[in-house]
Amino acid sequence: MKLKDPAEVAEIMQVTYLSDRQQFIVPFFNEQFIVDCSRQTIYNAADGLVPGIGARMLILHYLTFFASRQEPVCKWVSLKEIPGGGMLFYPAFYKDSIRGLIKAFGRQSALLLACAKQMGGQPAGFGTVSAVFQVFPKIPLCVLIWEGDEEVPANATVLFDPSIEHFLHIESVIGVGSYLANKLIKLAGMDMVPGN
Repeated sequence: MKLKDPAEVAEIMQVTYLSDRQQFIVPFFNEQFIVDCSRQTIYNAADGLVPGIGARMLILHYLTFFASRQEPVCKWVSLKEIPGGGMLFYPAFYKDSIRGLIKAFGRQSALLLACAKQMGGQPAGFGTVSAVFQVFPKIPLCVLIWEGDEEVPANATVLFDPSIEHFLHIESVIGVGSYLANKLIKLAGMDMVPGN
């Protein structure tokens, strides 16, 4: 981050930079995080809590990786279609993230919308049920569920705007998809426990 002008980072990546405090304010899902450059800390603006290492890495990568001024192109593609290794890494992504989404929502797809709402997700018109999430200002993701029954197996996927290749390297593209899938799966688990 020291190699890039903070004001330029803020402008290109659509975040706020407070020069007097040397802080970025970064929207991440439906929360605001403070990246304090002088103290080298990241914390939630609402409660001061430090997010997990995965979230911290994704926030830092969002601020530092971009190489050009790009805008989302407002279409959806699979991880397989992301250059730089998407096809290569897809089997592991499927095993680690997609399978969990199928297990959590494949027989109760409506639960996806309840869980998505807690993360700022908005219903979309794909599959049996789908939701679009604004991960960062320039990075939307879409989760789709096709509900299964005794005859047809359930399926799921995570879709990306193809512009993501300009904002994150492939490991972080996978990371952001996995982060979202894991959060939704955890929320589904909490919602299935009586009394929660």
